[in-house]
Amino acid sequence: MTTAAAAKIAARLDRLPAAWTIWRLVVLISLGGMFEFYSVFQTGYLVPSIGASGLFSPSSQGVFAALSSISIADSASYVFCLFAGLWVGALCLSPLADRFGRRTVFIGSILWYLVCSVIMALQHTGEGLIVWRFAAGLGFGLELVVMDAYLAELVPAAFRGRAFALNQTITFAIVPVVAWLSWVLVPYRIGTLEGWRIVILLGAVGIPVALWLARALPESPRWLALHGREDEAEAIVAALERAAVKPGNTLPTPEILPPERTARGSFFELLSPRYAERTLMMSIFNIGQVVGFYGFAAWVPTLLIARGIAFTSSLEYSFIIALANPLGPLLTLLVADRIERSVQIVISLCLMGLFMLGFALSGGAVEIVSFGVLFTVAANVMSSAFHAYQAELFPTHVRARGVGFVYSWSRLSAAFAGLAVGYFLNNGGVPAIAVFIGVTMAIAIIIIGAFGPPTRARALENVSH
Repeated sequence: MTTAAAAKIAARLDRLPAAWTIWRLVVLISLGGMFEFYSVFQTGYLVPSIGASGLFSPSSQGVFAALSSISIADSASYVFCLFAGLWVGALCLSPLADRFGRRTVFIGSILWYLVCSVIMALQHTGEGLIVWRFAAGLGFGLELVVMDAYLAELVPAAFRGRAFALNQTITFAIVPVVAWLSWVLVPYRIGTLEGWRIVILLGAVGIPVALWLARALPESPRWLALHGREDEAEAIVAALERAAVKPGNTLPTPEILPPERTARGSFFELLSPRYAERTLMMSIFNIGQVVGFYGFAAWVPTLLIARGIAFTSSLEYSFIIALANPLGPLLTLLVADRIERSVQIVISLCLMGLFMLGFALSGGAVEIVSFGVLFTVAANVMSSAFHAYQAELFPTHVRARGVGFVYSWSRLSAAFAGLAVGYFLNNGGVPAIAVFIGVTMAIAIIIIGAFGPPTRARALENVSH
C-alpha cells in the first residue's frame, strides 16, 4: 500500500501547472545550493594567494608533504582533498537522504560544510587547511546529490527541465560574485586577516539562511508517501494544489502511474539488470564530463597565466569569464523541455571541445577571454541538462543512492583530473590540456549518444520502469 500511495501522490504532483508556488520551491532550494557553488568555485581564485602565504610549503603541510612522491603536494593537495571529500560525500553519505529524507539531509549538509569552511579559513598551517577542506568536501558532495533528487521529486514532469535550468542559473549566479570578491579582496589584507580568508568567511552568511530554509521548505511528498507518512504527503500536495489552481479552475485527472516494487533499496539494486546499464552509462559519462568542466573552471586563473597574462590581470579576466556562468542554464530555459536531455548534453559537449581548442590556440587577450566565456556557457548548458537527467533515471527509493553513486565518479575523476591538468600544463602547455579535454569529451558524447534513454516530460515513475 505504501508504494501504491506514493504513485498516487506522484501523479497528483505531475498534474500541477507551472505556478509560482512550485517555482518558489525551486528558488528556495537553489538559494541553498548557491553556498556550495560559492565555496567550491572559490578554489581556483584562491589557490595562488594561499600559496603565496606559505601554507603550501612542505613545513606547513606536515604529513601531506609526503604526498609529493605521487605529485599530490603543494596546491594540488588542496584541490585533491577537496574532490576526495566530494567523492566520499557523494558515494558514502548519499544513502542518508534515502533514509532520513531530502529536506533534513539537504539542510544538514549545508550547515556542515559552512561550519567546516569557517574553521578552515582560520587555519595557519597547510595541514589544517587541507584537513578541513576535505571535511567541507563531505558536505559539498552530499548536498548537490540531495538537491538533484529533491528538485526532481517536487517538480512536475512537464517543466522539470526548466526547473533544473532555473536552479543552475541561480546557483551559478554566485560564481561571478566569488570571482569579483577574489579580484577585489585577495590582493589585500584587512586587519589581521588576509584577503583569501575573508572571501571564505563571507560564505558564513549562509548559516542563518539554511536555518530559515529548514522552516520554509516542505519534505518531498514522494519520499514521505513511500516511507509510510501518507498523511504528511497528502497535506503538502493538497496545499500545493490549492495554491497552484486559480479559483474556478480544476486540475486534470491524475495519470495512473506504476508503483515502485519496493520502498527500500540498496546500492546493489543499482547494479541489477534493471538499472545496471544506466548506472554504468552515467558513471562513465561523469568520469569524462568533469575533466572538461572542472579542468577549466577550477584552473581559470592558472590557465590564463600560462597564456602569458599577469596574475593581477588573470583575476580580472577570470571575473569576466565567470560572468558567463549563469548564461548557459539561462539559455537552457528556452529549450529544456523541448529537446531531449541526452541531445542537449551531446551538443553542449561538442561545443565545449571546440571552444577549448579555440582557447588554446588563440593569440590576443580578447580572443582568449572570448573563448573562455563561450566554453563556460557551453559547459553550464551541459551541467543543467545532465543534473536533471541523472536524477530522472532512478526510482525514488534509491534516487539519492543512484545519483550519489554515478556522480561520485565525477568527483573522483576531478581529483585526478586536477593532477592531470597540472601535468599537461607543465609538459605541453594549454594545447596539451585542450587535447586531454577533447578526448574525454568524445568519450562522454559516445556514451550518452549511444545509450541515453528518453526522459523529457515523462513521469519519474514511468522513466524508472
